[in-house]
Order: sequence, then structure tokens, then C-alpha cells
Amino acid sequence: DNQKKRTKLDQHVFGYPISIFFIIVNEFCERFSYYGMRAVLVLYFTNFFHWDDDLATSVYHAFVALCYLTPILGATVADSWLGKYKTIIYLSIVYAIGQVAMAVSAIHDITDTDGDGTPNNMTFHIAMSMVGLVLIALGTGGIKPCVSAFGGDQFGDHQDKQRRTFFSVFYLCINGGSLLSTIITPILRAQECGIKSKESCYSLAFGVPAALMVVSLLVFIVGSGLYYKDEPQGNIMVDVCKCIGFAIKNRYRHRSKQYPKRQHWMDWADEKYDKLLIAQIKMVLRVLFLYIPLPMFWTLFDQKGSRWTLQATTMDGNFGALIVQPDQMQTVNPILILTLVPIMDFCIYPLIKKCGLDFTPLKRMTVGMFMASIAFVCAAVVQLEIDKTLPNFPSTTQGQLKLLNMGNNPVTVRLPGNEPQDLPANTVCHLIINTHFIFLTEDLTSKPKQGQNAVRFVNGMNTVVNVSTPSVYFGLIEPLYYTNYSLIKNGEHTFTLWNDAQKCDFTMTFRFGSAYTFFINSNLFSDCLKSITPIQDMQPNSVSLALQIPQYFFITAGEVMFSVTGLAFSYAQAPSNMKAVLQAGWLLTNAVGNIIVLIVAEVAKLPEQWTEFVLFACLLIAVCFIFSFMAYFYTYIDPAEIEAQFKKKDDDDDEDDKSKRKRAEVEMVKRRSVNSHDEEAKQTRI
Repeated sequence: DNQKKRTKLDQHVFGYPISIFFIIVNEFCERFSYYGMRAVLVLYFTNFFHWDDDLATSVYHAFVALCYLTPILGATVADSWLGKYKTIIYLSIVYAIGQVAMAVSAIHDITDTDGDGTPNNMTFHIAMSMVGLVLIALGTGGIKPCVSAFGGDQFGDHQDKQRRTFFSVFYLCINGGSLLSTIITPILRAQECGIKSKESCYSLAFGVPAALMVVSLLVFIVGSGLYYKDEPQGNIMVDVCKCIGFAIKNRYRHRSKQYPKRQHWMDWADEKYDKLLIAQIKMVLRVLFLYIPLPMFWTLFDQKGSRWTLQATTMDGNFGALIVQPDQMQTVNPILILTLVPIMDFCIYPLIKKCGLDFTPLKRMTVGMFMASIAFVCAAVVQLEIDKTLPNFPSTTQGQLKLLNMGNNPVTVRLPGNEPQDLPANTVCHLIINTHFIFLTEDLTSKPKQGQNAVRFVNGMNTVVNVSTPSVYFGLIEPLYYTNYSLIKNGEHTFTLWNDAQKCDFTMTFRFGSAYTFFINSNLFSDCLKSITPIQDMQPNSVSLALQIPQYFFITAGEVMFSVTGLAFSYAQAPSNMKAVLQAGWLLTNAVGNIIVLIVAEVAKLPEQWTEFVLFACLLIAVCFIFSFMAYFYTYIDPAEIEAQFKKKDDDDDEDDKSKRKRAEVEMVKRRSVNSHDEEAKQTRI
């Protein structure tokens, strides 16, 4: 019946089913949607919700962990109930709704009743975004194990070559969607939008991925009539869990010493389950045991989108003609993947083999983990360089006092417990003092977020003055008063100052992460440029974003050696009917890795970021030694050969049964013939 269905839908272009082109476009759009949203997510938490770095990191990794837990749910629903096609359709709808919810949550004008650019009901925005993230995790995780398998179903048994090409193109679409989205969505985020006031356009950065997810769903539905849709055959994962559960319960019931021990604890299931299934589960458990240390790799790897992005906000993204936003540095990863995968496969691995070295898959994975630990050592070194450029911020028990000399002559300031401070005309000095008083004014206690620049004005005139740029309105400033800091992005900005009678403009170019106080003196409108004194409260970021490239190189090299090799190893060591079980186990290691980040971010609370990077590097190096020890005692197997032995044994048993039945039939015939002969003899004698 399946072959008849496939023949009926058998429409090809260049030897490939037409249906796979819809699946490939669907995957590209879906990956663009997911990675595009994820690229700006941690900055959305820190800049829109004003969460601290630890909370933003924790929620980010909780979301990623959920995305890698839900594939088990998606695979179970597809195999046991709805089938792959319906599962993809229904969960893609959930996915699209989640993306739309994220876009709506980022529209600040919805609750910005006073028009100051800050939402007045942040609870609405947080709740909407959390609902959106849960729906996205259900959608992207649920369809993850279904789409690639559904694409493979479109090929017949005679199309192995085309199927392999499809999976290569499929992988290329994943990285292509990731690459384009991590370039485009940070650009969209850097735009300014809003009805009442202009703010960073997170609604557009989430809205475009939402639109791509809707396109992905529509493209998939359009190809409906061309798909081969296999009916759900029952979930092998359910059978595996039942068999393991029975073995554990049966072993517990027979825990007394009077019962003889068995070679493997799974052998306690052979009273109820087939010996082939038990042997297959044993093979899977051997690989799953090796998975135990693997989450630590993902703990480091997925911090590209959280800690490393936050690190990038304190760096200089000016590359001359090219300006790189902090969240755009994530594009280095897919670029390097597309470069390193063929280099590894066609150059590095063959060269190592020619040198006579036995570079087995488990050895490759160990080296990949070591590469990731080197990446975090690089990140720690970069963080130390950044820390050298940061200003001296007050601790929780200290206060920061800024003294501004608005006169034309220098003055000397004496404060109890401090050395006398000479303050030249039109300058500011910063003092860190012990404090027990209540702050009247909040000031900068960290670098401006997102690599932006903090700007405020002090009015030294005896009349009011208005200040604005096309993106920010600083407001009306009373005489001898000041504005709060406002954030503006890098680049050239023109400031307009005016009152009822006069107006003047001045222009200034900003880099990344600086803070300025502009002092307006009394003769502003007679000579605008000379009457505004810029006072640098905080130097711009001076550590180049290019210094992050080495850590991205090592983490990507580690990914190629660890992830790509690990997937191939898991596939090769898995029984024929349990590839999906090991795929779910592999994805589970990623989820656990993100949970570890969440715990460390919330519990460790290390005072310096570089120490956290070093901690993670040391943990992964320790795991490397543990994994290499486990790998040393691992024996590679051929699952097909083991399965064939059991099948042959079953066939031999069947042959024995047949022989026994035949012998029994012969005996019965003989007995009948003897009995009939005796009967005839009796009749004759009578």
C-alpha cells in the first residue's frame, strides 16, 4: 500500500521528488525565524525589560533548554498519534503564534501612555513575551525531529544517493538561514521606531522572523498534495521505556540471593520481551552512558548568544567602512561552520589518517571539547582587556559624586575624608566616597547597554532651553539644571537647541559605549559650537570586536569536531529502529547543558565575568579527562551485524520448529499407517 501511494505521488525534477523543494524552503524560513529571534533575545531582556545580565542569561538558557526538551514530545506525537505531516502543521501554527506574540510584546507604544519611550505596564510585555517563548519552544522543538525525517520519507528505496544529497542541502539551509538571520535581525533591532517616541525597534526584529515563520507554514501547506505521508507506526520510544521499566521491576522482584544473577540487568526483561529488542536497547544504553559528560560542552557552546553577546556590547564594533553590531558577531559561527566542515572532511581528517594516527570519532569529540575550553580561555583574556578600560564604579556601600565647575575660573574642592580636588573651568570630576545617605539622583553605574552612548545636558544659562535630536527629545531644561542620560546609537548625531526666540545646531560623532555631559554656557546663541562643552564621563569602548574572532574560531572548530562527529557516531552505533531514540538523547544533552548555565548564572554570582569564563573552561577540561577515560574502554560495534545474528538465530529456531513439526507429522502418519494396518489385520483374523 505504501509503495502504491508513493507511485501515485511520484513526480520528479532532475531525479528528485518535487515535494522536497517545499520542505527545503520551509526549513530555511523556519531556521531564519528561530535564529533571527534568538540573536537579539538577550539584548531584548537587558535593554527593553532592564533585567540584569544574570537574569537575562538565565531566562535565555531556560528557553534554549526547553527548545531541546520538546523534540521528545514532538517525536512521540508524530510516531504514535498524528503522523509527521499533521504534527508539523499543527506545531508550526503554535510556533507562528509564539513569534507574533514576541513581536507584539516588543511594541512599547501599547502601554506607553505618557510617551516617554518606556512602557508603563511592563508586566504585560513580560507576560506576552514569556507566553511567546513557551509557544516557540513547543513549536521549534516539536517539529525538529519531524521535518528532516519527513523529507527523507519522500524518497523511495532506490533513491539513496538523492536522499544523501537532500540531507546535505537540508543542513546547508539550516546554516544559511542562521547566517542571514543573524546578520539581518540585529540591523533591524538597531533601527528606531515608535509612534509616540522612537526606541530600538525590537518589534521589527521579532516581526520579520514571525513573518518568515508564517511563510514557512504556508509553503509547507502548498506542497500538501505532493507529499508522501506515512501513517504513524507506533513509537519505538514507548516500547523501549516499557521494556526498561519491566526489566527494572522484574529485577526488583527477584532481588533475593536465591535467584541467579544474569549477565546484564536488561536480561530480566526476556520473560516478556523479544531478545532482539533487548539486545537493541543494550546497544542504545551503551551510547547513552557515554552521553553523561556531554552536556558540559553545550553549557559553553550556547553562551555565544548570551554571555558573549553581552561581552560584545562593551567592545568597539567599528571596522572602518564596516560597523558591526554586538549581536551580529554571532554570524561568525555559521560562516566558520560552512568553511570548516569541508576543510575538516577533505583535508584535516585525511591528513591525520595518512600520518598513521587512529583519530576515532570519540577522540575527535574529546578534542572538540578541548577546543571549546580554549575558546573560553580566550573569552576570559578578552574580558580582562575590557576590564582595563572600564571606569571605576562604586560598590554597593559607596556613592559616586560628580562635581561640575560651570564657571570660567578653576576652583578647589575639599570634602571630608578626601584629598583636595582641583577642578578647572568647565570640567567635571568624579569622586567615589563611602556613603550612608539616600541618593537623590541615579547615575551611570555600568557601561551603556547594547554598545550605545549615554548623553545628558546641563543648562548653565539663566533661561530655559530645549534640546533634541531626530531620535531623542531631551526636554525643556530649567536654568542651572540638567537632563537625565538618554541613549543614542553610534554614528553622527545633530543636536538642536532652542528657546522661544533663538535656535542653534551642533553635530558630533559617537563611537560605542561612551557617556558625555554637555555643558551649555551663557552665550549659547552667539556662538553655538564654542558655547557647548562636551565632558567625557566615560570613554568609548576601545577594545576591538575583532578580538572575539579567536574565541569564535575555537568554539566553532570544537562544534565541528564534537557535534558533527557525535551525530555520525550516534547514528552508526544505534540499532536500525532506534536512530530516533539516540537523536532524542543527543538533543537532551543540549537541554541539560543550558540548564547548567542557568544554575551557574543564578547561584555562582561570581564578582568578575572573566572568572566565570575560566570556571567553565576548567569544568570542561575536567570533563574531557572523564570522557576520554570512558571512551578508552568503549568498544565500537556493528549494530547491523548484531541484529543479523539475532535474526539468524530466530530463523534457525524457526527452522528447528519447522523440522520438529515435520518430524511430528511424519510420526503421526506412521502411527496412522500402523494403526490402520493393525485394524485390517484384526478384521482379516475375524
